[in-house]
Amino acid sequence: MSQVKYEQIGVAMTCRSYEEYIRMFALNSSAVSTGPILDVAAGASSFVAEAYANGTEAVAVDPQYGNGFEEIIDHASREIETSTAKLDRLKEHLDWTFYGDLTRHKAMREASLHRFAEDFRSGKEQGRYVAATLPQLPFASDTFALVVSSHFLFLYHEQFDYEFHISAIRELYRVCRPGGQIRMYPVMTLGFEPYPYMDRLLTDVRAFGGKPVIGATGLLFIPASVNYLRIDKAHE
Repeated sequence: MSQVKYEQIGVAMTCRSYEEYIRMFALNSSAVSTGPILDVAAGASSFVAEAYANGTEAVAVDPQYGNGFEEIIDHASREIETSTAKLDRLKEHLDWTFYGDLTRHKAMREASLHRFAEDFRSGKEQGRYVAATLPQLPFASDTFALVVSSHFLFLYHEQFDYEFHISAIRELYRVCRPGGQIRMYPVMTLGFEPYPYMDRLLTDVRAFGGKPVIGATGLLFIPASVNYLRIDKAHE
């Protein structure tokens, strides 16, 4: 498998659905109904839009939100086309149990983008979409009951070094409230290999008070990617 790789220059802007988030992070109804929730590096995913529609306070963060609406949507649309072509070349290595096939996978991306687009303008005015970049977030400490980050940390370890990763996770931990959780998926690289510095990272997380747990993901797609990382923040 080490010879197989998802080729990516820069960070992709993903368009993932509410159901994918539930499965990726193995979330239950309690976790997604008790806000506030923060989605970091959210891209054009519809998780926050759908959580908000369900009555949960939720905020998405991504550097792309500093751009104009049309630019964001165009960028995400082009990314769907690009990623679909890449996945087509790798499709025999992927687990299609959830998505069914590449056509349905693309349709789900397009539906997520559409839902995001419907919510973005009003949501940005209401503070639901915030332009920001790790490892610095514009939120007070101890704010969010649940912090999630999908397809960013670990995946791009060749572009972002260990110090960036631990600084980013410290920041996620800072904005997470006592008794809350941080969840990250996948814990694999673009080369479909485990993040190489995970043991060191878990040790450092414990050193600043976090309780890391490797949990089983409910979304099997990336080869050998069967886990997500959860970090519990203790009650004070």
